[in-house]
Amino acid sequence: MISVLLVDDHPIVRAGLRATLAADPGLRVVGEASGGDEAVRLARALRPDVVLMDLQLGPGSDGATATARVRELPDPPRVLILTTYDSDADILRAIEAGAIGYLLKDAEPADLLRGLRAAAAGETVLAPSVATRLVSRERAPGISLTPREAQVLQLVAGGHSNSAIARQLFISEATVKSHLVQVFAKLGVDNRTAATAEGRRRGVIR
Repeated sequence: MISVLLVDDHPIVRAGLRATLAADPGLRVVGEASGGDEAVRLARALRPDVVLMDLQLGPGSDGATATARVRELPDPPRVLILTTYDSDADILRAIEAGAIGYLLKDAEPADLLRGLRAAAAGETVLAPSVATRLVSRERAPGISLTPREAQVLQLVAGGHSNSAIARQLFISEATVKSHLVQVFAKLGVDNRTAATAEGRRRGVIR
């Protein structure tokens, strides 16, 4: 029996996931969390085999941050991401945080169930589009943004100033500017608006 902790900030989504997993007698939902901080607490208390984690959560830790914290627990569970986002920034942050797999919410129920079993067994699980994106990055590393560069660009796209980005990421404004210089150079642009448009066109940010 594989025990699973569901983490998603939408009750309806969690209910749908619980119903999907109930169709497999080898899977058992042992808990639900709506936020990242709650997910970490429940992972510590319930010790599930797999945490099925969304990336965009409510107040507190997001999915990538919660994933990193869960993976730091003693004898940590596997973390399988299930989200709607497939940008480079999201994928790389999740994998860097220690997620064993990355699936999208348009996956077929059978694929999700197979993914959970594979994750519990320690196997990497990737949605086809995610795998393709990662392979493309490996083939063209010169134009690929680092996870931090992609994160900075995502915040720029959200309308944040350099000072606001610095505060949110706990880095200096000078470091933010340095990242943006690298982003502009890699994307072949010379301003924030063009960088945002090009990043979205390439799928680097959502």
